[in-house]
This record gives sequence, C-alpha cells and structure tokens, in this order.
Amino acid sequence: MNDTTKDGSAVPERVRAELLDSFDEELELELEDEHLEGLFNDIAEHPSVSTLDRTVYFKELFRLQRELVKLQDWVVDQKLKVVVVFEGRDAAGKGGVIKRITQRLNPRVCRVAALPAPNDRQRTQWYFQRYAEHLPAAGEIVLFDRSWYNRAGVERVMGFCSNDEVEEFFRSVPDFERMLVRSGIILIKYWFSITDDEQNLRFRMRIHDPIKQWKLSPMDLESRRRWEAYTKAKEEMLARTHIPEARWWIVEADDKKRARLNCINHFLAQIPYQDVARPLVLLPERVRSPNYARAPVPDELHVPEIY
Repeated sequence: MNDTTKDGSAVPERVRAELLDSFDEELELELEDEHLEGLFNDIAEHPSVSTLDRTVYFKELFRLQRELVKLQDWVVDQKLKVVVVFEGRDAAGKGGVIKRITQRLNPRVCRVAALPAPNDRQRTQWYFQRYAEHLPAAGEIVLFDRSWYNRAGVERVMGFCSNDEVEEFFRSVPDFERMLVRSGIILIKYWFSITDDEQNLRFRMRIHDPIKQWKLSPMDLESRRRWEAYTKAKEEMLARTHIPEARWWIVEADDKKRARLNCINHFLAQIPYQDVARPLVLLPERVRSPNYARAPVPDELHVPEIY
C-alpha cells in the first residue's frame, strides 16, 4: 500500500491499520478454506484446490466488490428492483458467493432471503406467497439463498409434495416470473454446478470440521444418497423453467474461487450501471464546551481485556 495520499501527505499509521483490517475479514475466510483443504487432503483422491493464484484472486475480488458498491448506488439512484436466485446442490458454494456479494454492501439495500421450511399455516397458502413477501421495493437487491425452486428440487426428491403439486409448479412458475419481470423486477437465476466427487469431498470436510458441522443437516446427508434423483429433478427444472424473460445461468463451481469471481462478474454485467455522483462529504468540527467533563466509567462495566 502507498504511504502517501493523492496530495502527497503521509498516511497515518492508524488509517493504514484500519484499511488493512477491512481486508483481513476476507483473508480470514480464505485462510479457513485453505486450512481445511490442507487438513483433509487425505480424505479424497482428488482434493479440491483452486488453481487460481491467490494474489490474482484477492485483487479481482476487491475490484469486483468496488464495482458492486457502484452497482448498489445505481440501484438506489435509479430505484431499481433486483432479485437474484441462487440454486444448486448442497455444498455447491452458494453461500460463499452470497457472502462475498453482501460483504461490503449496505444491508438496507442488499439483503439475503434464506427461508426455513414452511410452517403449517404457510403450507395452506398459495405456494409463492411466502416468497413474494421478500421481494424488493424500489432501490433494493434481494438475494434468494434457495427460492421457490425448492418445490422442483428438495420437496420433490424428498417426497414433501405430490406429483400434481410439482406439475402445478411447473405450469405456474413461468407465469409467476413473467409477472415479476413485467412489474419492473430484474430477475437473475444462477445454478451452481458441482460434480459428484466434489460434493462428496465437501461433505466429508464438514463432517471433520466442528465449526461447519452445523451445515450438515439430516436432509443434506439424505440428499447425498439421492444424488441421481436430484440430477433428474435438476435437469427437468432447468428444461421447463428456462424462459427468455428469466433464463438460467450455470456457474461451474468445483473451483470455489473461480466460481465466486465468475458469478460476481457476470452479475455485474447483467445490469448496466454508471457512477453516481456523491456530494462532497466534509467532517464538521466537534463542538467543544469548556464546561464538559467526561464522567468516569465504573470498572465493572468493562469487558475484561483478555487479549
């Protein structure tokens, strides 16, 4: 990092430290991935290791995240409504991409909808009703971490719905998505594709990692057994719901780093955006009163400084 600002003045060390700390968040996530890959290399014949240079990855990720901030400003300025659907098998990497998209964005503008299983009341509603509640207003981006396509995937494969309900879904979803688009919503749909061996590796890594074991539900384990049933369901879903108004995009996701960069880069390309002029921000001088004295904070209120 350069030690001077644009006007040639020195960058205070505390400012440098703050900037570096903002990058450490992403670095910690990547170190976690690399540590696990190295730790469990012996559990698969072909371990999952990205061939993308680490420096290139970070450089591109931070560049794309800067562009995401510009896109966010454009969405707010133009009052756009954006919906991005992320679908794929368990452990395909959807959550990792979503995390990198939202990492530096305003949560009031870009939010994630990750709905739990429907409750008894929701099961009696129009199928799309609980998803419609999470659609964006003007100036918002909503990322669906799984979506109404649950019916064509997990619900169908696990027997949580009838064949008639699946057929009704396939008849209804094109009309539902066309209505969304006609209403002014920009709808983008991604399917994250991984191989049988790669999912097997990622599941086994989670089994050995106490930090990530919570990600493995009994449903996830059963989905592993029903790999072929999921494949058939996915193929029919893509064939019957790939429409001109809301087409599917396939993200090759065996390589996590490449998948993240490719998906974010593609997402940015789907919405023509421009820089939004920001007013110059001037930090006002703090008002200082000669009679002000800060009251002491009782010791018992402090968090112990262990580190």
